[in-house]
Amino acid sequence: MNRFSRTIALATVAAIFSTIPMWAQDDHRDAQHSADADHHDNHAYVKHDEWHKGAKIEHSDWDRGEPVDYRTYHLRKPQRGYEWRQVDGNFVLAAVATGLIASTVIAASAH
Repeated sequence: MNRFSRTIALATVAAIFSTIPMWAQDDHRDAQHSADADHHDNHAYVKHDEWHKGAKIEHSDWDRGEPVDYRTYHLRKPQRGYEWRQVDGNFVLAAVATGLIASTVIAASAH
């Protein structure tokens, strides 16, 4: 391979690799945009009469909840297998495996 062919080949490879970060960035922006569009504000209070001790929280509600540190919000320490989540402006303490609710607290009153 002569010197000119090597230069062209190297320039072509460099051009290809220099565009990869742009493709990745475009994909990231598209993913971020769709995530923002689907984002639900878990901090805005919504009353849920069905969430009470002994009831089960729906899997979809639990999954969109944000895990919280009980110490930060002065909540009681969860027993083994339970977790606090903030969902629709409520703190919900439920069993991770089953969704069995042990306690609920309105998040606005916990600050």
